[in-house]
Parts: sequence; C-alpha cells; structure tokens
Amino acid sequence: MAFAAQNATYIDCDVEEPNGRLFLKPEITAEEKVEVMIPKADFEKCNACRICVDFCQYNALALANNRLLVFKELCHDCGGCILLCPEKALTEQGRVIGKVEYGISGRIKTKTGILNTGEAVGIPIIKKLSENIQEDNTYIIDSPPGSSCAVMESIKNCGCCILVTEPTLFGIHNLAMVHELVKLFDKPHGVIINKYIEGETVADDYCSQNRIPVLARIPYDDNIGSMNSQGRIAAAEDDKYLAVFKEILQRVQEEVQHEAVAHIER
Repeated sequence: MAFAAQNATYIDCDVEEPNGRLFLKPEITAEEKVEVMIPKADFEKCNACRICVDFCQYNALALANNRLLVFKELCHDCGGCILLCPEKALTEQGRVIGKVEYGISGRIKTKTGILNTGEAVGIPIIKKLSENIQEDNTYIIDSPPGSSCAVMESIKNCGCCILVTEPTLFGIHNLAMVHELVKLFDKPHGVIINKYIEGETVADDYCSQNRIPVLARIPYDDNIGSMNSQGRIAAAEDDKYLAVFKEILQRVQEEVQHEAVAHIER
C-alpha cells in the first residue's frame, strides 16, 4: 500500500515484530529511544502502608517483609502510586523499553517501532510513533494483529481502517473481533480478503451480513508467497498488484474525504 501511494509515510506499529522494514529496506536516518517512567522507592521514607500496592491494578508493586518491591516490567507508567504516597517515598526514574527508527525508502518515509526483547508493554512506543501526524499527508499505519490495547492505540488517529482477513473460519473469527473494535471507535472501514479462493464465501458472507465494503479480493497466489519469503514487494514487481493497491488507496482516500465533509456538516 505504501509503495502504491509513494508520497506517504509508512508507520509500523507492530512493535513486537516489525517486518515492514524487511520489505521497504529503508535507509535509517535517525533513531530515538523510548522511555517509560517507573517508581523508585526511598526506603528511609517508606513506612510500608500498602497504599501504592493496593492502588496498582497491574501488580507492579508488592510488599515483602515490609519492604516495597517494584516489578518494572509490569509497570504501565501511570504515575498513580507516586501521587498517592503519603510519605513522598516514591520518585520517578526512566527506563528504556525500545526505540523508534526513522528512515527513507525511495519516496516513502518510514517510522518503525521496536520493542526491546522481554518487554511486556509496547503502547508507549506506539504513542511516540503517532506523534506529529499531519492531516494533509498520507500515512499508512501497520497495526499489530488482533484487537488488543496496542491495536486500539494504533488506530486512534486513523481516518480509515483496512481490515485484512482470509476466507477461513479462523480468519472470520479474528475479523469479527477487530470489526467490533473499529465500530467502537466509530472509524470508517473496509475489508481486503487475502488468499481469496473462488467459491470460498465465508468472508464475503460476513461482510455482506454486516454491511462492510469489500475493498479488494487478492487471489491465493504462490508467487506472492514466494516474494514475501524473499522480502520482495508484490506491487513493485507485478503491475497487476500495483493496480489493485492503487485502487484500494483511491477508495480509502475518497472515504476519508467523505467522512471529513460529513463531520463538518454535523
């Protein structure tokens, strides 16, 4: 999609396993570390009152032998424990959880979020990736799979969501979950049916029943699988697929413009 758009910014929000860079192969121009703030205890001030422990919904704090323990990997950087501590025994300290890489691939700008191995929460990196998004530019945001909090953070600023599914029961189960999510966020959306096989109608049936526009049906093609395994872009090597993605992009842009006008009229 980013290759078809050309003058666009590709943002890879799948921070646990970012693979867009394997295809676009950008030249990295800058790198920025991403930190979260975690609590640090002053044991001379801490009186083991448990207020912070009872407050933390993520079990990042615990008391053992009247000594406060901080499980830094579980901390969600909300700062509530520091605000509530009556003895002012907690302060903040930074901890690097990953980074954002900025790059160029031809006429495409890239932003890639990379979560450090072993980290549990990548949302702060996705928030960093979402900074400085301008309405008059085209952004292709590659969301993580599923319907987790990371997906919610990824689509918050989207003008339109493209849901990719396959014509299988497993694919439709995942599509149904993500469909509920985009409805909750009131986002315009459409579906691409990948690995489409003539006669397999389960995906089309779901879209028809739920009035979801099908933006494209990409046939099952061994050549695409071969290109993917080698980090090659189908739209760059086959004009047939370039035309498909250009048409999808045009439909999405028209939908976004329509929604913008409707919002102004409301």
